[in-house]
This record gives sequence, structure tokens and C-alpha cells, in this order.
Amino acid sequence: MSRSLPIHFRAICVLSAIAVLSACTAPTPGAQFNDPYEDTNRSVHAFNKGLDRNVLRPAGQVASVVPEEFTTPVANFADNIALPGMVANGLLQADIGGAVTNTMRFIINSTVGIGGLFDPAGGIGIDEDSTDFGETLSVWGAPEGAYVELPVFGPSTERDAVGTFVDLIFDPLQSVGTATQVKYSTGSRIASLAISRGTFMDTFDSVLYDSADSYAQARLVYLQNRRFELGEAPPAASEIDPFASDLSIEGF
Repeated sequence: MSRSLPIHFRAICVLSAIAVLSACTAPTPGAQFNDPYEDTNRSVHAFNKGLDRNVLRPAGQVASVVPEEFTTPVANFADNIALPGMVANGLLQADIGGAVTNTMRFIINSTVGIGGLFDPAGGIGIDEDSTDFGETLSVWGAPEGAYVELPVFGPSTERDAVGTFVDLIFDPLQSVGTATQVKYSTGSRIASLAISRGTFMDTFDSVLYDSADSYAQARLVYLQNRRFELGEAPPAASEIDPFASDLSIEGF
């Protein structure tokens, strides 16, 4: 998508999106959650839950029985093509160490790892330093804003919704990736979602189908995990969920 949009148009889109943050909804004093759009959010949640039930969950069930010899390279490829965006965000956050780590990981896995299908960088201890533009905005001091649930993308906040939009509009992979990486980037990301859904089947199901209120549970898991990731809340037993970051990328 970003290749087809002129650079000046993308810049205008990004600046406009960032400007929206100045109007982020302030929390209501005393409210447990900053969720003034709950009625709309619940409608989106119902759509996302239907998408999961009819598409993502069945795809995850299929992916879970496919041998790892086939699924691991797909997941590796999807992880690798996300690295240029992480490098850019690391630089914007003045996190030089993280940017260098992700750059080295991308170079090694794109060459020795045959376009990212394999992970030799991880084998020598160069692990991904995950980040995104939502974290960049947090580093810049942008407020979290209200909780929102996005169609397909799932739980978010006003700040992270802007971050998601910017990460989609500006994808450095278009400039630094190989032709094969650019060509298969979207497909590999979609396939990786199915693989993640299959890998964490029980965890997703417990939130979506076993809880009394799946919307409230998804909101709680996302906000606690995201705030802990960004260092905006102290760790607590209920906040440490190793699968919560994966929950945020599936449609709820």
C-alpha cells in the first residue's frame, strides 16, 4: 500500500494522524477504564469475534497441525520483514542499541537466513528488540487516550491506533527489502496470524469464549500488558501475561 502512495501524501497523512493525538480523550475522574466509546467498541468487538470464529480460529486449527518445518519459516519471514519498521522506530525513540540490534538481525537473516526464512541471528544471540510507532509516541510523551477496539486489528488505544496507522502508511521494507520480501510481505503476515492463533489456541479461546464478558476481558488484558510493555505501569501478577501481546493482533 505504501508503495502506491506519494511520499508527500503519506507525510500529510502521518502529520494529520499525529495531530489527532492533541485531541485524545481525557479519562473521567474515578473511572476504572477510559472507555467513552464502549457501545461502539462492543459492536466492533462483536464483528471481530465473528471474524475470529469464522476465519481466524479455523485457520489456526489448520496451522496447528501443520508440521513446524513448514510453519516456522513462514513465521520467521513475517518477523523479519517487520524489522525495518522497528529500526525506524528505534531511531525515532533515540534507542540506538535497539536500532542496531534490529538492523544486524535483518541483515543476517535476510542473507544467511535466505530472505528471512531462517533465524541464524537468533542462534547467535541477536534477538528482536520489538517496538512500534505507538511506543514511539509514548516516548515522545503523547497521552494514551481512550480505549478503542479497531476492526480486524483488535484492542487498542487512541495513541496506539495512530501508531498502527503510521506503521501501515510508512513501511521501510518497501525501500530496503528484497523484491521477494516486498512481494510476499502481506501474505506472510496473514499466515503468521493464523500460526499464532493456532499456537496460542487455548489462551485466545479462554478470553473470547470462556470468559463471562469477552470484551471486558480483552480490554483488561490489552491495557495491562501494553502499559507494562511501555513502562507506564508497575508489574503485577495480573499484568504478566506472556501471550497478551499476541492477543492484541487478532481480531476481537
